Amino acid sequence: MRNPSESDLLSRTLNPLKLGWWIYFPELGSTNDQALAWAKAGAPDWSLVVADSQTKGRGRNERRWVTQPGTGLAISLVLRLSEIEKGAITRFTALAALGLISVLERLGLHAEVKWPNDILIDGKKTAGILVEGDWSGQHLDALVVGMGVNVSHGAVPEATKLRYPATSIENALGVPVNRWEILADILKSMQSLRQTLMDETFIDLWNHHLAFRGQWVVLKQHNQPVQEVRIIGIDQEGGLRVDYGDRKNRTIVSGEIMVSERGES
Repeated sequence: MRNPSESDLLSRTLNPLKLGWWIYFPELGSTNDQALAWAKAGAPDWSLVVADSQTKGRGRNERRWVTQPGTGLAISLVLRLSEIEKGAITRFTALAALGLISVLERLGLHAEVKWPNDILIDGKKTAGILVEGDWSGQHLDALVVGMGVNVSHGAVPEATKLRYPATSIENALGVPVNRWEILADILKSMQSLRQTLMDETFIDLWNHHLAFRGQWVVLKQHNQPVQEVRIIGIDQEGGLRVDYGDRKNRTIVSGEIMVSERGES
C-alpha cells in the first residue's frame, strides 16, 4: 500500500468542509495570483488555493513571502461578497486574522493582531494576510484573502532577513502539529465569524485581540517621518485610532507598526 500523498491527506481534511472549488499545488509562485485568476474564471464563494511551496508570495508593499516545502500554510480564498459586505472590505483582513487567532487560542497560545495584517504569538510574527480585489471597473466581483502561516521552525526566515521578530506555531507550542488540521480549523472559524462580520461585536473582538492597545509604538507611514503614537483601537472602518501625545485621537488608514516603545500609558 502506498503512503498517502499531501494531496490525499489534504483531501481527507477539506472534503467534509463547505467549500467552493479547491486545488492543491506542490509548488506555486503565488496563491493570490492563482486565486485572482480563479475569481475571473467564476470560482464560487469559499474557493481555496493551497500550495505546499510558494516561491513568489507577497505581502503588503510587494514584500516577498516565501513558503518552504512542508513548513507552513500558503493559502488564498476567493470570497463573493454580499452588497452589505462590500461596504466593509477592511474587515476581511481581520476575518482571516481572527479565524487563525481562535485556532491558536484553542491550542493554548496567546495571539494578537498587529494592525493591519500580521498575527503575533507572544509578540512575534507568525502569519501575514494580504487581501486583494477582482474588479470590473468600479465594481468588486470578488475578494481574494491570502494568508501565510509559519507552522514549523523551517518556515521562519533567518534573523538577519527579518524586519520584525518571528516565530512559528510549533516553536511556540513545543510540539508538532498537523498543518492541514490547522488549515481546516482556520476555515471553519472564518466561516463562523463571517456570520458576525457586520455586527458591532466583530469590531469588539478585533479590538480585544489588538496588539499594543494602550501602548506607545513607532508608526511608519508612506512619505511621512516615523512618529511615536499611542494606539487607541480600531474604528468601524478598520482604521487605527491613535494619539500623538496631544490627546486628540486621529485615524490612520495605512501604515506599519515598527516596534513597541514606552509600554502602557
